[in-house]
Amino acid sequence: MSGFIRDIIGQGSFFDVNIILFLGIILFGGAIGGRLFQYIRIPQVVGYIIIGVILGQSGLKFIGMNMITKLEPVSTVALSLIGFSIGGELKIAELKKRGKQFVSILFLEALTAFVVVGSLVFFVSFLITSNLNMSLALGLVLGSISSATAPAATTDVLWENRTKGPLTSMVLGIVAMDDAVALLLFAFSVSIAGALLGGTAESTSLSIELLGLLWEIGGAVVAGGFIAFILSKLIKGFLNEERILAFSIGAIMLLSGLSVALNLDMILASMSMGFFMSNFAPRKSRDTFALVQKFSPPIYVLFFVLVGAKLNIWSITGFVAVIAGVFLVGRTVGKLIGSKAGAAISKAPRTVGKYLPFCLLSQAGVAIGLSIVAGQVFSGAFGDLVVTVVTATTFVVQILGPISVKYAVDKAGETGLNITEEDLARQSRASDVMYKDIPNIPENAPVSIILKIFSENDAFSFPVVNRDGSLSGIISIEDLKDAFMAAELSDFILAHDIMSPPVDYCLVSDSAEDAKKMLKKRGVEFLPVYEAEDGKFAGLIDERGIQLFFSKKMAELNYKASQLG
Repeated sequence: MSGFIRDIIGQGSFFDVNIILFLGIILFGGAIGGRLFQYIRIPQVVGYIIIGVILGQSGLKFIGMNMITKLEPVSTVALSLIGFSIGGELKIAELKKRGKQFVSILFLEALTAFVVVGSLVFFVSFLITSNLNMSLALGLVLGSISSATAPAATTDVLWENRTKGPLTSMVLGIVAMDDAVALLLFAFSVSIAGALLGGTAESTSLSIELLGLLWEIGGAVVAGGFIAFILSKLIKGFLNEERILAFSIGAIMLLSGLSVALNLDMILASMSMGFFMSNFAPRKSRDTFALVQKFSPPIYVLFFVLVGAKLNIWSITGFVAVIAGVFLVGRTVGKLIGSKAGAAISKAPRTVGKYLPFCLLSQAGVAIGLSIVAGQVFSGAFGDLVVTVVTATTFVVQILGPISVKYAVDKAGETGLNITEEDLARQSRASDVMYKDIPNIPENAPVSIILKIFSENDAFSFPVVNRDGSLSGIISIEDLKDAFMAAELSDFILAHDIMSPPVDYCLVSDSAEDAKKMLKKRGVEFLPVYEAEDGKFAGLIDERGIQLFFSKKMAELNYKASQLG
């Protein structure tokens, strides 16, 4: 049966026509995979990639290479969205605070990985092949590629777990600039490797390579800043969220297309756009980033499923397996030593030195892209070897990398510190935000007793109960206004006379978000809370109490994040 399915859909003939059905299948399947892995406390991005592996080149071949090629724009947009969001997290104040730490760790972790991988690959390759020039060239090229760190899977874990603190800031800064360092090392290595292989590579001088890099990196920063300036001016007076989202996504896609057309570093360009928006138009950019974050998840699911679908683990020979193993071990050791040394030299917070190495394992887009460039530049077996080694190791680190990041941020105590009031509203229950131990006012209580209860408690509303202890109504400050005028008659005015009957209610298990919506929808100041349908009265909720709870919780999280260093 599976062979029949592969014969029909492997050609892509049906799904070439009905690509919407195809996208629906991989999006729905990826979402299920992500949810299953999240359920067993493994980052959801691993589930997306595993589903891609099962459906792609290593599995059922449901997602054929022709369809992967056609869906390349999805990957482009996803990487641009990721770059834009990373740039938005890079605040000038934070960079000034950690500038020395950032630069030290960035260069040491990249250069150490380059040296360790290059040396080990050269040694093992020469031991097996006895070919000095080829082994040295292979060490240089793979060493330079090993310095790159994939931002996508890493940042997805950070956002999923709402992390905040010195480790998160350092990771975002490192993955934002790692690509630029990798590109410089790659240009240097390819030029030397071409000379070692006797002209196997296209002859291009190092100075021309460096000029090309200057254009690719510098042009990306300029283009990102220019588009950010235009977008900030366009949305300055907008209040409509749909319009802001349309302009924002349009600007990101425009920048992506320009980057591809002008041969600029697309991720760096989108990072620059996010950085300029966040730091030079901070008030308006908050809405922009929030809306883009809400728009992005389906694109991310498709992107990571396609990443898994590209990987082919069956094209690995014994020699490739050995070199891939050496690459993987050398890269891990290099990143570990380099990041720890950089953290120690720059006196970074303890959690950065201890857990940063776990956050630098992932490699994907840039590493695979550089390997493909190497495959095009170096014809024959050498280029194929580079592509296969990088692809094989990418498969391993894309699975283990997100798990390592999750472990690191949990151990560093940064999980759940970067949440908004909207997140709190979804996560909190009515039982968390209600007034619990609130005094009950008997139905026959006079105004003098009611005023005494109000004066001795912080709440603005109080429940009125009958002889059985059941809720009859609620008295608020508004209800007391008329009673104040007749204070002399307080013995004749009872709680039953001034209370207001509740117009609706919520349960202790309802979310705070639902309670807020109900208050707004009913246009009331308060709601009674019951333990269950037709159950016992548990407390009262009002807008003031909800906001006080959120403010206190946000202050606690911000203080905890600040104490981390």
